[in-house]
Order: sequence, then structure tokens, then C-alpha cells
Amino acid sequence: MENYLTPEGMEKLKKELDYLENTKRKELADKLNYAISFGDLRENAAYHQAKEQQAFMEGRILELKSIIASARVVDKCANGKVQMGVTVVLACGDSKEEYQIVGPDEADVFCGKISYKSPLGEALFDKTVGCKVILAAPGSRIEYEILEIK
Repeated sequence: MENYLTPEGMEKLKKELDYLENTKRKELADKLNYAISFGDLRENAAYHQAKEQQAFMEGRILELKSIIASARVVDKCANGKVQMGVTVVLACGDSKEEYQIVGPDEADVFCGKISYKSPLGEALFDKTVGCKVILAAPGSRIEYEILEIK
């Protein structure tokens, strides 16, 4: 499955992969060797915890490699529409909100990054400044107006 990343998102994933492969892997190997030195592995909580951490880390490494291998890096295009990579300024009632449109693998709403596959991302995609979108929320409807695309 092809996925989309901004250049910044790709760089972030590559840095995480590098850290896990070159730093964290060695740290966990050292931790595992230390736990093994305690003896009897059947009742060695430190050993089992280190093995679980190692398995989780190796799974994340495989996941990152898969994401990076299938990723299509998309830089924002200046066509005046909401697309991957652009930052959109929205009016919602009396408040303003700002989001960067990104792929699902780098979405983080707390950092102002929403996926183009999220309900809001899908509603905004290909819209222009001045367009209004309405999202259905439990018990209400939320209206957004696009104020700026940058």
C-alpha cells in the first residue's frame, strides 16, 4: 500500500529508524546481557522485560522500514487548494485553528497535523479559501471556513 509523507515526515521516520537500529538496539542488548547475568531465566523479571522491549523495538523497526519503503514524498503544491503538505487556517465559530495536512503515518493533532484521511482532512481536501465545510459530530455539527492556505 502506497502512503504519503511530507519531506519532514520522511526525515522524522528515518531519524527514528536510525536511532532504533544504531542506539536503542545496542542499549537493549546490553540490558538483556545484564539481565541474563542474574541467572535462572524462568523467573527473571528483568530478562523477560528486556525481551519484551526488544521484541517491541524490532517490530517498530520493521514497521518503519515498511512505511519508508512504500512512502511517496509529497511536497506542498501551490495550486490554491488544500492538498498534502499545506497548512490551512480555519475559522470555527469565534476561534481560529491551524493544521498541516499530512499522511496518516505522521498525523498528530496535538502538533497541528491532521491526516488527509481524517474526517476533517477529507472534508477540506481540494477546497479553496472561502469554502465552508460542515462536520457531523456526536450531537452537533461543526462548521469550518477556510481563511488561508499556506
